[in-house]
Amino acid sequence: MTESATETSLHLGFDATRTRVVLKTTDQYRQDLVQLAARFRTGGQLGPLSASVALDELLADLGVLGSWPHHVGVEWAPELRSLVAGVIKDANTVKERLADSEASPAVASADVPSMLGDTWEGELNSFQRRDIAKLLSLGHGANFSVPGAGKTRVALAVYAAQKAQQKVSRLLVVCPKSAYESWRYETAVCFSYPLRTHVLDGSMDQWAEVLIVNYERLDRSLSQLAGWLKSGPSMIILDEAHRMKLGARGTYGAACMALGPLAERRLILTGTPAPNGSKDLENLLGFVWPGHGQRTVVQAVAGGDLAYASTVLRPLFTRTTKQELGLPPMQLRMRYVDMPDLHSEIYRSLVGGMSSGAAREDLSSLGKTALRLLMAATSPALLLEGASRHEPLVYQLPPLEVPVGTSLYSLMQDLPDYELSPKYKEAIAIVAENAAQGRKTLVWTTFVRSLTTLAQMLEKYSPAVVYGGTPDRDEQLRRFREDPSCMVLISNPATLGEGISLHHVCHDAVYVDRDFMAGRFLQSLDRIHRLGLAPGTDTRVTVLAVRNTIDEVVEVRLDQKLEFMGKILDDPTVQQLADLEEEPSVAAGLAPSDIEALLRHMGGA
Repeated sequence: MTESATETSLHLGFDATRTRVVLKTTDQYRQDLVQLAARFRTGGQLGPLSASVALDELLADLGVLGSWPHHVGVEWAPELRSLVAGVIKDANTVKERLADSEASPAVASADVPSMLGDTWEGELNSFQRRDIAKLLSLGHGANFSVPGAGKTRVALAVYAAQKAQQKVSRLLVVCPKSAYESWRYETAVCFSYPLRTHVLDGSMDQWAEVLIVNYERLDRSLSQLAGWLKSGPSMIILDEAHRMKLGARGTYGAACMALGPLAERRLILTGTPAPNGSKDLENLLGFVWPGHGQRTVVQAVAGGDLAYASTVLRPLFTRTTKQELGLPPMQLRMRYVDMPDLHSEIYRSLVGGMSSGAAREDLSSLGKTALRLLMAATSPALLLEGASRHEPLVYQLPPLEVPVGTSLYSLMQDLPDYELSPKYKEAIAIVAENAAQGRKTLVWTTFVRSLTTLAQMLEKYSPAVVYGGTPDRDEQLRRFREDPSCMVLISNPATLGEGISLHHVCHDAVYVDRDFMAGRFLQSLDRIHRLGLAPGTDTRVTVLAVRNTIDEVVEVRLDQKLEFMGKILDDPTVQQLADLEEEPSVAAGLAPSDIEALLRHMGGA
């Protein structure tokens, strides 16, 4: 048969996950397909006449398709063709931006108000207008401004401008549950009429203009969300986008990467884009600019010169810093405490009994080990199960004499009878001193039993308590904000680290313990230090650490991570935090780069 000019020799389309591209051919080009797939690092055969390759790699290396022998026979699925056309256009925009980082953006700050449409009513300050202008100039974008800079309002203004130009008509917001309140509020006050907003909680409002969904629900709602995005020109915003920092390797990231190509506009918001290093940044920018984003970060950071990398990457994102917000400075203090004898004996025994050899091969196992050591540094009694994971430790004072010859298990069980945790003792003293001055205190601790224990010990200050299992979370926060007798709020960064503002009523924070998650630490600091803080406010943060324990390992590793993040973002405020010292991850937020530091501690303790 004579080969027809219109015969399809290669068909490209999405697979079911939308994170890979399936390539199909005819018997005539079977060997050519094998060779083509082999040229991609992620390429693999699905059968004699089909293969697949990761979407991101295909988009980064579209030139490889030039080796296909029958160009006119290449056929693209419409959605994929549209994405490829957009990626090529975006790559050119990014290339121009990187080539001339001093060039003025296509949209000027002064032009922003006139671009937002007749229904926009939200007030915008000068740095918000600047950020909106830059994001509109880029098309897709990333806003890495610090928490409290008004990223939600900036994102809605970008949507309003795109809607006024009839480029989009609906908005999908992916965010943590703690951010629902902020999105509901801003969609109501920024426009002359509240946007029709719906939180996806099982039912679906097909007529909603703004659809809000949390990261946990993404994976099981993929087909529903894909259908909603495709039913009209859409924009997708990832709020607290560091939660998908694992990219296609994580559940949240894979779902986001699958939905991203369905949107006309993609925007990510996070104040902590690289909590564990450049790989996090690769995955975030890979969502915004599939193919090109990751490659740009890899190339920029490859030389190891972070000042250069920051200069190269700066045109790709916008960031309002703490200094630009004009906030009063925050006082950060490290307060070391020593373990009492029994506490120290138990801690050394625990470290000595843990095998670093086996843990070295298993990150999950090592993460659990790190959690146990963090518990032991606070109070070894936390390691023993109570009647429930919420049951507080019961301290009997004054301390008793320790009987001779008691087993380690019994000592751990009875420790609260003999010795008060030095961290709890210090935290109580700080809360008491603040309360005497009429100042409320926010107490952070990682573990629920530690949290409930502190709540019992601080009972005279009518504590509000918020953790994952709190049924009346909003009531607890209201009490802390409004009840003058409630002088302390006890929570953990995993629950309250994002999306909540407490800066109008609280200016003191105490960290009873910290884990290895630099991003979460940075986010939690901003609960009481953010835009709207009254001039001259004295904000004080105290971090407690026990000498010669894992607390010192955490301090060093957070130093290094914050220094990296500050340099890549060209933000001296973040770097200064290093002097003090997402999405589900292994215990204690342990990253691969933390392992050696932890193993050294276990070997030398």
